[in-house]
Amino acid sequence: MRLKYSIIICFICTIIYSQNKNFEPGKQWKDTDGVHINAHGGGILFVDGVYYWYGEHKTEGKSGNTSLVGFSCYSSKDLYNWKNEGIVLKAEENPNSEITKGCIMERPKVIFNKKMSKYILWFHLELKDQGYNAAKAAVAISDSPKGPFKFYKSYRPNKGVWPIGFKNENKIASADESKLKSWTPEWLTAVDNGMLVRRDFEKGQMSRDMTVYVDDNNKAYLIHSSEDNLTLHISELTDDYLDFTEKWTRMAPAGHNEAPAVFKKNGIYYMITSGCTGWDPNEARSFSANSVLGPWKSLGNPCVGEDAALTFHSQSTYIFPIQGKKEQFIFMADRWKPENPIDGSYIWLPIKFANEKPILKWAEKWNLNAFAEKL
Repeated sequence: MRLKYSIIICFICTIIYSQNKNFEPGKQWKDTDGVHINAHGGGILFVDGVYYWYGEHKTEGKSGNTSLVGFSCYSSKDLYNWKNEGIVLKAEENPNSEITKGCIMERPKVIFNKKMSKYILWFHLELKDQGYNAAKAAVAISDSPKGPFKFYKSYRPNKGVWPIGFKNENKIASADESKLKSWTPEWLTAVDNGMLVRRDFEKGQMSRDMTVYVDDNNKAYLIHSSEDNLTLHISELTDDYLDFTEKWTRMAPAGHNEAPAVFKKNGIYYMITSGCTGWDPNEARSFSANSVLGPWKSLGNPCVGEDAALTFHSQSTYIFPIQGKKEQFIFMADRWKPENPIDGSYIWLPIKFANEKPILKWAEKWNLNAFAEKL
């Protein structure tokens, strides 16, 4: 009898938790099992009528931001209600593995490679007990959007390759470069001129916060924070999406941008980023370009209203189109909880436009019909 009642209660709970009809940014977001969604720093992939949400599986306590479990996956047909599909790339028990438990695995982004019929997962990887010094981009492969993904390789991108348009005079270090004091005008000019590109030329460029963007022609790009988080790099991927073509550019040198999120509307590329203040929120930035490789033009803070200067206490992670709604996009961000990472919540907001600039306006509760509303 007790088992019978337990089954009935579970069934009722499933019905209750599968009836979300709105987004409520910042509030606890429960999956169809009634558990707070654990998919931080995530990204979205749409396959055959189903959205897949990939993210970092956080744990409790001070070690919760290290990778003790791996990357999680959730699925949904309506974007409001999400089913837990489990861990799709596991942190390994092998101490010799680059993705051994206790390493740092962040910001998973999955794209589909049509030529190989494979799902490709790119992420930011830091090696165990090395802090954020490794600064690697890593990639894994699967036959299914539900995984499991198999770890393939890690990189310091663009080893031994200069960026597009890099001047010959900037390839040579100045004599007093090492004596420059950080954040002085002279130091910022040196960074702009490629001081840190030269430093990492032989071993490859750094890759921390990152995203992946696939263009209309199926060309894919890794957009990653590099040069000690001072400059974003945009690196073209090979046709199999597993390596780099050696074609890359720098965006906003010395601008101190991270957490890039990219989308395209009416033939124009847009990017939303954050500043660099650790786990603390800061003011978002937005940019536009006629080519994904740039040049990019600054558009200022896309957020408006109360707490706009703190991106509504969150940090960008991804932007994705809503299927069936022409050129309408959702902005994804994380509200980090470094004291107990598993409690981190999510900020999803509709992207609207004013004067060809993306606009993010706070909403306590909204649904997909919100795009019909005026700013």
